[in-house]
Amino acid sequence: MTSSHHNKWSIRLIILIGVFASLVTIATSIRIPLPALVGSPFVHFGSSVFLLATLLLGFIPGALVGSIGFAIFDILNGFAAEAPYFVLESFIVAGIVTAVFKLFHPSTLNYLYATIAGALAKIAMTFMKNIVMSLLLGASFNVSVTSSIGSLYITIINALTSIIFVSIMYPILKKIIKKR
Repeated sequence: MTSSHHNKWSIRLIILIGVFASLVTIATSIRIPLPALVGSPFVHFGSSVFLLATLLLGFIPGALVGSIGFAIFDILNGFAAEAPYFVLESFIVAGIVTAVFKLFHPSTLNYLYATIAGALAKIAMTFMKNIVMSLLLGASFNVSVTSSIGSLYITIINALTSIIFVSIMYPILKKIIKKR
């Protein structure tokens, strides 16, 4: 083995982070708009690619994939004010996904458990973010909670989409990425 195989931050890993971050941006750009009481929500595959990258590359690389990919999307699409939140969310969700993945490591379904945990974390974080955003816009707490609940269906749809997508793609890509 050469020293590059022992280096945690190899050129290959950096390239994979860039490729997956680009895919997150592109997959988030391909969106289906949906009505909601808070914001301009849409269904997309960006979270699916982010979760997949986290499972394949690990915590920090996966968190960077999400942070970079979602931040680029936000900046290019007029959501720059939300970019810092998605950086934070990417690290939290990647941490949860990685912890659950390692917790169930002997299981052949550990990636599925980790994806479900990541999807649930995303739902919880979106719920809390929407409450805070509504409060900042001057709504009462009860109205903020109600509007956040009313908007959660979009996040739930994205979460279910991610679970299905990762369930199909992880076993395939794991073999390809681990071979090289």
